[in-house]
Amino acid sequence: MTVTWEELGWERLADGVGRCRLPGWDCTVGLVAGEGAALAVDAGSSLAEGARLRTQAQWLTGHRVTHLALTHPHFDHVFGAAAFAGAEVYGPVGMETVLAGRHAREELRADAVRHGLDAAAAEGAADALVVPRHPVSGEWTLDLGGGRQVLLANVGPAHTAHDLVVLVPGRLPGDPEVVFCGDLVEESGEPQAGSDAVPSHWPAALDRLLDLGGEDALYVPGHGAVVDAEFVRRQRDGLAARFGVSR
Repeated sequence: MTVTWEELGWERLADGVGRCRLPGWDCTVGLVAGEGAALAVDAGSSLAEGARLRTQAQWLTGHRVTHLALTHPHFDHVFGAAAFAGAEVYGPVGMETVLAGRHAREELRADAVRHGLDAAAAEGAADALVVPRHPVSGEWTLDLGGGRQVLLANVGPAHTAHDLVVLVPGRLPGDPEVVFCGDLVEESGEPQAGSDAVPSHWPAALDRLLDLGGEDALYVPGHGAVVDAEFVRRQRDGLAARFGVSR
């Protein structure tokens, strides 16, 4: 089946690179196509949503999702992961320990229900929760074939104790670099700092993000519209002021 990104409600950002803004919590899922391989960035908030995303990704790339990068351990980003059967799963180091714990799974299930996810869907996703097999402690380069290499970078702690970003260099002349930020950056509302946030490190994480992406990259927030480096810089300064972090 051949369809365009736009026909499926996805936003094309560069050659073979796009993202989908999901209903409910305006959460982003990214997709990067290689040659015979594809990377999804985050997995949606339920098994049903993950299955729909997996099918759409296969339609868009012509093959199944072979790699899945989870940016941080919150339900709206990880609960669909089990739907990506056979994918190699990556996450920031330490996330695998968090997601393997019964207490953490129960907290994620309860948090999902508090935010409006159907209780049965939340329970099913928590029971099937996928633990990353490939913990990223610094930087990890994935070769997706066809001249497509993607950098996974652990820049946390910040929004959570475990935060991963995904940098996708342009493949064609004129293509921008695309940076999937997870919830280190949010555009549709003020960045959320829950009990697992590490606010004292968050501004430094955004400095690292800007160093990696540069001035001309497209920065894809975990929630909201695509932004530029200046937006990230303003959010960095706002977080520093909000939490009393000096430069």
